[in-house]
Amino acid sequence: MAGLSAGWRLNKAGYQDFVLLELEPEVGGNSRHGENAITLYPWGAHYVPLPGPDAHLVRELFEELGVIEGYDREGLAIYDELFLCSDPQDRLLINGRWQEGLIPEIGISDADKRQYESFFATMEAFKVARGSDGRAAFSIPVDLSSRDPKFTDLDQLTMAQYMDANGWNAEPLRWYVDYCCRDDYGCRVDDVSAWAGIHYFASRVGKGADSAEASLTWPEGNGWIVKQLTRKIGPRIRPNALVFNVETSASGGVTVEYYDPGTNETTRIVAKAAIIAAPRFVAARVVKALRVAPPPYLKAFGYAPWMVANVSLDTKPAGPGAPLAWDNVSYQSPSLGYIVATHQSVEQYARRSTVISYYLPLCDGDPVEARKTAHSRSFREWADLIVADLARTHPGIEATITHLDVWLWGHAMIRPVPGFIWGQARQEALAPHGRVFFAHSDMSGISIFEEAQYRGVVAADQALGSIRSEPQ
Repeated sequence: MAGLSAGWRLNKAGYQDFVLLELEPEVGGNSRHGENAITLYPWGAHYVPLPGPDAHLVRELFEELGVIEGYDREGLAIYDELFLCSDPQDRLLINGRWQEGLIPEIGISDADKRQYESFFATMEAFKVARGSDGRAAFSIPVDLSSRDPKFTDLDQLTMAQYMDANGWNAEPLRWYVDYCCRDDYGCRVDDVSAWAGIHYFASRVGKGADSAEASLTWPEGNGWIVKQLTRKIGPRIRPNALVFNVETSASGGVTVEYYDPGTNETTRIVAKAAIIAAPRFVAARVVKALRVAPPPYLKAFGYAPWMVANVSLDTKPAGPGAPLAWDNVSYQSPSLGYIVATHQSVEQYARRSTVISYYLPLCDGDPVEARKTAHSRSFREWADLIVADLARTHPGIEATITHLDVWLWGHAMIRPVPGFIWGQARQEALAPHGRVFFAHSDMSGISIFEEAQYRGVVAADQALGSIRSEPQ
């Protein structure tokens, strides 16, 4: 998304003398998608919250793409209803019954309810809080958030420590916050920064003219955005391009070398500037300056592994209580549950078959060991694990499965552990190397579409600025 967003920005600025080198056969990164005879479906990122007041770039793009159709008298965006997640949006299986919404409600005590009220009241206060610098305490993009220490100091604690300090130890509340942290960060509350944990709740303040809580989603997830951006810059995309060296040239420009395994050819491009829209651990192996003298900040960048499965069913899953929703989660499952790829389709009620996208962050223990374990499992072992978990949620579902695919993301997203978002390492990583600029959501400490887009646009502006400052 960062690379596509950089291309989008360059294109809009009227600068078209660029190419986008993509390692894979197709662009998209962890917003890639698949398709079968039933539907399109996501392989990773699958929604975007309604953009808040600081997400100007997201709104600009969505206006272009027709996601935003206009604005009402109060300045609230009017969204195309086809892209707003339709009801029911989510449900939770708890105590043998499906309830609407993901915050546990069935069987909770009065003491649990009091902790709910306290926790969510505090999160609501953070939504409107501003620092001494006048900025929102928690914003998207991250770098537009307040630098006031009374907020940034929260980055030194884990979310678990912050909750303990406030007496929020109710098991269902802890489960819900842990679920949210696993969902957005691939980390548990014991690992994620308290600032990041609060950011999940306090930064999503976007509203629409006719919607407040809805998210924007598509059958193929954020792959829909990938397709739109690809159409805009398509002729300049070169797939199957394994970039292995980027270095500043003697003339002050940049030399980029890449290998195409299809043609067995190596190509060298002499450019005025380069944008590395890849995770920093990849950039460190590609950019010569980082490869020759690895900066200490690289050690602070850690990534969460994930497993995603898309399961085709000849019958939609059901269960007692609330009906099938877009997002379906089991309180007892180690996974994040599944989303229904056909949920947004106008034909969903006319057909029984569907595809469910099952998400499992591999967040228990050391990420390096989790990656090794993930890659050591065979497809059959993964399939058995997935089916067993789904069968606990929906007894007998195995008889309805017609196809199952598994995708492993070894480095799916940056881990916002304590001290990373507002620490020195991330700040150092923002600096370019000559005319080599960097663009990736890991530079924000949070792996979401909005941050990837922001980083791509910032890098494009930096590159353009360096080029246009040259003597004519």
